Amino acid sequence: MATWFNRQDGDPPGTNPDDVPTGEIAAHLIAAADTGQRDMRRLRDDRAALIQLCLYALDRARSEGVIARIEEGLAGVGVTALRPDGQPFDPARHEAGGTVSTSDDSLAGRVAETEVVGFRDGDTLLRAPVVTVYTAGGTT
Repeated sequence: MATWFNRQDGDPPGTNPDDVPTGEIAAHLIAAADTGQRDMRRLRDDRAALIQLCLYALDRARSEGVIARIEEGLAGVGVTALRPDGQPFDPARHEAGGTVSTSDDSLAGRVAETEVVGFRDGDTLLRAPVVTVYTAGGTT
């Protein structure tokens, strides 16, 4: 490339061994970008598959230690566990798995407990938490 800077205005194109046509450079850059985009898609797809595999393993784990370790690993890559205990029930964000009555009116419509943990990957909901919801109506 150093000789490119030494080129004289009168030198015909191609006489300098460092001359590379602009179109050829552009074609290489476009090919590299396409390869990079394919690689990024593959990495995203592989990441999503591994996350789903971790959720599958988590659902079948019997050890609290294993469950905690899988959740820690998922959190390390940006996947957040959702346990909305005590929050107002929101059918857009939670799945009602059951209800439990309460004599405390302030609890009515709130999540009593999380039956199945939900998960979010950034802004994407992977799985809504399945929850039990308090309903007004006497003692449990």
